[in-house]
Amino acid sequence: MNIFLQGECMKERRSWFITVVLVLFITCAATFAQPSPAASARATRQEVLRLFKVMHINDQMRSVMDSMTKQQSALVHETMKKRYPQMTEERLEQFDAMMEEGIKDFPVDAIIDDLIPVYQKHLTRTDVRAMNVFYSSPTGQKLLREMPEMTSESMQLSYGRMQRQMDAMMERMQKMVKEEELNRKASPKSPAKPDSQ
Repeated sequence: MNIFLQGECMKERRSWFITVVLVLFITCAATFAQPSPAASARATRQEVLRLFKVMHINDQMRSVMDSMTKQQSALVHETMKKRYPQMTEERLEQFDAMMEEGIKDFPVDAIIDDLIPVYQKHLTRTDVRAMNVFYSSPTGQKLLREMPEMTSESMQLSYGRMQRQMDAMMERMQKMVKEEELNRKASPKSPAKPDSQ
Protein backbone atom coordinates (compact mmCIF):
# COMPACT_ATOMS: atom_id res chain seq x y z
CA MET A 1 0.00 0.00 0.00
CA ASN A 2 1.46 3.33 -0.94
CA ILE A 3 2.17 6.15 1.51
CA PHE A 4 -0.62 8.32 0.06
CA LEU A 5 -3.27 5.68 0.82
CA GLN A 6 -1.88 5.18 4.33
CA GLY A 7 -2.02 8.90 5.05
CA GLU A 8 -5.49 9.25 3.60
CA CYS A 9 -6.73 6.26 5.60
CA MET A 10 -5.37 7.75 8.82
CA LYS A 11 -6.82 11.21 8.03
CA GLU A 12 -10.21 9.69 7.23
CA ARG A 13 -10.26 7.68 10.48
CA ARG A 14 -9.13 10.70 12.53
CA SER A 15 -11.75 12.95 10.96
CA TRP A 16 -14.49 10.33 11.43
CA PHE A 17 -13.38 9.75 14.99
CA ILE A 18 -13.46 13.42 15.98
CA THR A 19 -16.84 13.90 14.36
CA VAL A 20 -18.37 10.93 16.18
CA VAL A 21 -17.01 12.07 19.54
CA LEU A 22 -18.32 15.59 19.11
CA VAL A 23 -21.70 14.45 17.86
CA LEU A 24 -22.01 12.00 20.76
CA PHE A 25 -21.51 14.66 23.40
CA ILE A 26 -23.49 17.39 21.69
CA THR A 27 -26.37 14.98 21.10
CA CYS A 28 -26.24 13.74 24.67
CA ALA A 29 -26.52 17.30 25.98
CA ALA A 30 -29.12 18.38 23.45
CA THR A 31 -31.32 15.39 24.30
CA PHE A 32 -32.00 16.79 27.74
CA ALA A 33 -32.26 20.46 26.75
CA GLN A 34 -35.73 21.98 26.73
CA PRO A 35 -36.78 24.35 23.98
CA SER A 36 -35.95 27.76 25.32
CA PRO A 37 -37.37 31.20 24.67
CA ALA A 38 -35.15 33.44 22.60
CA ALA A 39 -35.04 36.00 25.40
CA SER A 40 -33.53 33.55 27.93
CA ALA A 41 -30.02 34.27 29.12
CA ARG A 42 -27.28 32.15 27.64
CA ALA A 43 -25.32 29.90 29.93
CA THR A 44 -22.02 31.30 31.18
CA ARG A 45 -18.69 29.63 30.59
CA GLN A 46 -18.55 28.65 34.27
CA GLU A 47 -22.03 27.09 34.15
CA VAL A 48 -21.10 25.01 31.12
CA LEU A 49 -17.84 23.95 32.77
CA ARG A 50 -19.79 22.93 35.87
CA LEU A 51 -22.06 20.83 33.65
CA PHE A 52 -19.05 19.22 31.99
CA LYS A 53 -17.65 18.38 35.43
CA VAL A 54 -20.94 16.80 36.57
CA MET A 55 -21.11 14.89 33.30
CA HIS A 56 -17.49 13.72 33.63
CA ILE A 57 -16.98 14.83 30.04
CA ASN A 58 -13.21 14.39 30.16
CA ASP A 59 -13.51 10.79 31.38
CA GLN A 60 -16.40 10.09 29.03
CA MET A 61 -14.46 11.38 26.04
CA ARG A 62 -11.41 9.29 26.92
CA SER A 63 -13.56 6.21 27.38
CA VAL A 64 -15.33 6.72 24.05
CA MET A 65 -12.00 7.31 22.33
CA ASP A 66 -10.58 4.07 23.74
CA SER A 67 -13.64 2.15 22.64
CA MET A 68 -13.60 3.69 19.18
CA THR A 69 -9.88 3.02 18.79
CA LYS A 70 -10.43 -0.68 19.44
CA GLN A 71 -13.33 -0.81 16.98
CA GLN A 72 -11.45 1.17 14.33
CA SER A 73 -8.39 -1.03 14.72
CA ALA A 74 -10.43 -4.16 14.06
CA LEU A 75 -12.14 -2.50 11.09
CA VAL A 76 -8.86 -1.30 9.60
CA HIS A 77 -7.21 -4.70 10.08
CA GLU A 78 -10.01 -6.49 8.29
CA THR A 79 -10.17 -3.95 5.46
CA MET A 80 -6.41 -3.87 4.95
CA LYS A 81 -6.15 -7.68 4.93
CA LYS A 82 -8.89 -7.90 2.32
CA ARG A 83 -7.46 -5.17 0.11
CA TYR A 84 -3.78 -5.88 0.66
CA PRO A 85 -3.41 -9.60 1.48
CA GLN A 86 0.38 -9.27 1.41
CA MET A 87 0.28 -6.86 4.37
CA THR A 88 2.11 -8.31 7.35
CA GLU A 89 0.93 -8.45 10.95
CA GLU A 90 3.96 -6.35 11.80
CA ARG A 91 2.72 -3.58 9.51
CA LEU A 92 -0.75 -3.74 11.06
CA GLU A 93 0.83 -3.50 14.49
CA GLN A 94 2.65 -0.37 13.30
CA PHE A 95 -0.70 1.15 12.30
CA ASP A 96 -2.08 0.27 15.74
CA ALA A 97 0.90 1.91 17.41
CA MET A 98 0.40 5.05 15.31
CA MET A 99 -3.26 5.15 16.30
CA GLU A 100 -2.47 4.66 19.97
CA GLU A 101 0.15 7.39 19.84
CA GLY A 102 -2.31 9.74 18.17
CA ILE A 103 -4.96 9.01 20.79
CA LYS A 104 -2.49 9.48 23.63
CA ASP A 105 -1.69 12.98 22.35
CA PHE A 106 -5.32 13.77 21.57
CA PRO A 107 -6.11 17.26 22.95
CA VAL A 108 -9.17 16.36 25.04
CA ASP A 109 -8.97 19.52 27.16
CA ALA A 110 -8.72 21.73 24.07
CA ILE A 111 -11.69 19.99 22.45
CA ILE A 112 -13.74 20.39 25.62
CA ASP A 113 -12.80 24.07 25.65
CA ASP A 114 -13.97 24.30 22.01
CA LEU A 115 -17.34 22.78 23.00
CA ILE A 116 -18.14 25.53 25.51
CA PRO A 117 -19.28 28.12 22.92
CA VAL A 118 -21.35 25.45 21.15
CA TYR A 119 -23.22 24.69 24.36
CA GLN A 120 -23.57 28.42 25.07
CA LYS A 121 -25.01 28.99 21.61
CA HIS A 122 -27.66 26.30 21.89
CA LEU A 123 -28.46 26.11 25.59
CA THR A 124 -29.77 28.72 27.98
CA ARG A 125 -28.82 29.13 31.59
CA THR A 126 -32.09 27.38 32.50
CA ASP A 127 -31.26 24.45 30.21
CA VAL A 128 -27.80 24.01 31.70
CA ARG A 129 -29.13 24.22 35.25
CA ALA A 130 -31.78 21.58 34.49
CA MET A 131 -29.14 19.33 32.93
CA ASN A 132 -26.93 19.82 35.99
CA VAL A 133 -29.82 18.70 38.19
CA PHE A 134 -30.46 15.66 36.01
CA TYR A 135 -26.82 14.58 35.69
CA SER A 136 -26.30 15.10 39.43
CA SER A 137 -29.19 12.72 40.17
CA PRO A 138 -28.67 8.97 40.62
CA THR A 139 -30.35 8.33 37.25
CA GLY A 140 -28.17 10.88 35.49
CA GLN A 141 -25.03 9.44 37.07
CA LYS A 142 -26.13 5.93 36.08
CA LEU A 143 -26.60 7.08 32.49
CA LEU A 144 -23.12 8.57 32.52
CA ARG A 145 -21.62 5.40 34.01
CA GLU A 146 -23.38 3.18 31.48
CA MET A 147 -22.79 5.41 28.45
CA PRO A 148 -19.31 4.05 27.59
CA GLU A 149 -20.54 0.44 27.62
CA MET A 150 -23.69 1.40 25.72
CA THR A 151 -21.53 3.17 23.14
CA SER A 152 -19.19 0.19 22.87
CA GLU A 153 -22.09 -2.23 22.38
CA SER A 154 -23.66 0.07 19.81
CA MET A 155 -20.40 0.23 17.91
CA GLN A 156 -20.08 -3.56 17.97
CA LEU A 157 -23.57 -3.87 16.55
CA SER A 158 -22.80 -1.41 13.77
CA TYR A 159 -19.37 -2.88 12.99
CA GLY A 160 -20.63 -5.29 10.33
CA ARG A 161 -22.63 -2.57 8.64
CA MET A 162 -19.64 -0.22 8.66
CA GLN A 163 -17.39 -2.95 7.28
CA ARG A 164 -19.77 -3.64 4.37
CA GLN A 165 -19.99 0.09 3.68
CA MET A 166 -16.21 0.45 3.75
CA ASP A 167 -15.78 -2.54 1.44
CA ALA A 168 -18.29 -1.10 -1.04
CA MET A 169 -16.60 2.30 -0.93
CA MET A 170 -13.15 0.76 -1.50
CA GLU A 171 -14.49 -1.24 -4.44
CA ARG A 172 -15.97 1.90 -6.01
CA MET A 173 -12.71 3.77 -5.50
CA GLN A 174 -10.66 0.96 -7.03
CA LYS A 175 -13.06 0.77 -9.97
CA MET A 176 -12.73 4.50 -10.55
CA VAL A 177 -8.93 4.29 -10.46
CA LYS A 178 -8.92 1.36 -12.92
CA GLU A 179 -11.33 3.15 -15.27
CA GLU A 180 -9.20 6.26 -15.15
CA GLU A 181 -6.09 4.25 -15.97
CA LEU A 182 -7.87 2.51 -18.86
CA ASN A 183 -9.17 5.81 -20.22
CA ARG A 184 -5.74 7.37 -19.99
CA LYS A 185 -4.17 4.42 -21.85
CA ALA A 186 -6.95 4.26 -24.46
CA SER A 187 -7.14 7.95 -25.32
CA PRO A 188 -4.86 8.85 -28.23
CA LYS A 189 -2.40 11.58 -27.55
CA SER A 190 -3.19 14.74 -29.40
CA PRO A 191 -0.66 15.57 -32.08
CA ALA A 192 1.22 18.76 -31.41
CA LYS A 193 -0.23 21.70 -33.28
CA PRO A 194 2.21 23.65 -35.41
CA ASP A 195 2.75 27.20 -34.32
CA SER A 196 0.75 29.52 -36.52
CA GLN A 197 2.32 32.82 -37.41
